Amino acid sequence: MLRTPLGRATLRRAPLQQHRQLTAPPDAAARRAAPPVICYQVENLPSYDAALYAEMRERLDVVDSVVVPPRDGRAFEVPKGHFFRVVCAEGAQVGDLNLWRRGHLAERFYSGKTRQLHASHVTTGDRLWSCMPYMRPLATITHDTLGWYGVDDDGASIHDVIGTRCDPYTNAVLRGVDYDNCCHSNLTRALAAHEGLAPEEAELHVHDVLNVFMATGFDKDHRYFMKASPARAGDYIEFFAEVDLLGALSACPGGDCSASHSDDATACYPLRVDVLAPHADDLARWTGSPAVSSYAGGHGLRTP
Repeated sequence: MLRTPLGRATLRRAPLQQHRQLTAPPDAAARRAAPPVICYQVENLPSYDAALYAEMRERLDVVDSVVVPPRDGRAFEVPKGHFFRVVCAEGAQVGDLNLWRRGHLAERFYSGKTRQLHASHVTTGDRLWSCMPYMRPLATITHDTLGWYGVDDDGASIHDVIGTRCDPYTNAVLRGVDYDNCCHSNLTRALAAHEGLAPEEAELHVHDVLNVFMATGFDKDHRYFMKASPARAGDYIEFFAEVDLLGALSACPGGDCSASHSDDATACYPLRVDVLAPHADDLARWTGSPAVSSYAGGHGLRTP
């Protein structure tokens, strides 16, 4: 460990030559020329009736709203067959979203598999998948007012499933201070309050997030970066609840993430979660929650 003038611990990097051959082999060009192959063929993923969802959106009534204060977190519930929106209430504000199946915290959002099945950043038509052994859509994105953004000149896009969430443990390693309003802590408090759990128990259920409204990418050295969110007051991302959901949302202390996070240096705004019910006639046409994965679960350990 090294100590900077500010007293922060930094990691000493061993010389790169100890870890990597610097002289390319004769066939380096051929090795690099191997064609990329998309890892998952997604044609057989469970489909949904996009036309029905679009029709349902035409007749929605707000049945609940939850305001998430700056640098804090709140939990909310969404009945299956309902919609919910995460809304920038007053200004550009990044949010960290966790989802669970209500009443069964073991089934929760799986950001890594969502990334593999869809993309590093999600938008309308993508789905948020639950963890193994359940492996089914928890929610479907039905509208995104930032869907126009695409990929910018820096390689950034919006709503990522790359970053895990800002947390006090990493912050303590990097800065040598305790800060209690990181998204991990905000989500922990929100879940503990809603479910009546001790903080140490609630923390075990907090998981990697969907970073709503966050503009992120990787630079030329493959380092994760953030930049100012393009969201403005009134922007929202909307989801259809495929199962009964419990959600928790943190209004990130980084605000629009244009400069820093895990501190109180940046202007922050509240976020709002609106829960919306479709018309009963439209909901009656919905076929119901997707089934969990059909894998039998033997893992090579069970006899036929």
